[in-house]
Amino acid sequence: MSMKTINPIDVHVGHQIKLRRKYLGVSQSALADELGITFQQVQKYEKGTNRIGASRLQAISDILGVSVDHFFKGTAESVSDPENRASDNSPALELFLASRQGCALNRAFGKISNETIRRRIVALVKILAEGDMPANIPSIGTRRRHRLFNETCAQETTGNAD
Repeated sequence: MSMKTINPIDVHVGHQIKLRRKYLGVSQSALADELGITFQQVQKYEKGTNRIGASRLQAISDILGVSVDHFFKGTAESVSDPENRASDNSPALELFLASRQGCALNRAFGKISNETIRRRIVALVKILAEGDMPANIPSIGTRRRHRLFNETCAQETTGNAD
């Protein structure tokens, strides 16, 4: 008897379901209740260990408010040639987006309609990520922090940022 192999497309579709579910703030149990299955079955779908039938996938897409093809977007890049992804950070990004903080940040950022504010938030996050603006070190001073932030925002606005 041979071991069941997991199909990469099943894994990709399951991961997309998980991302969408978490983005909407829907628990595995709530999704399972809507589908009339156990939350363990939802876990297996999200891991790609169990295949999802067409009618079940349609029901999931209806519950999560997207079309069925949403779950297949990016399949060619992630399955056929993982080395040709747009970014080397794709797995890390996907893990972050699936995290509680990633979902919360994504949801909150999506509610900001002002483009200038969005650019400034991105600039601030870049500065914090690079460690150029340690807010907890008093020697850097408030004026310098503001100057660094404003310079980064100006670069973002003019397109001169890296």
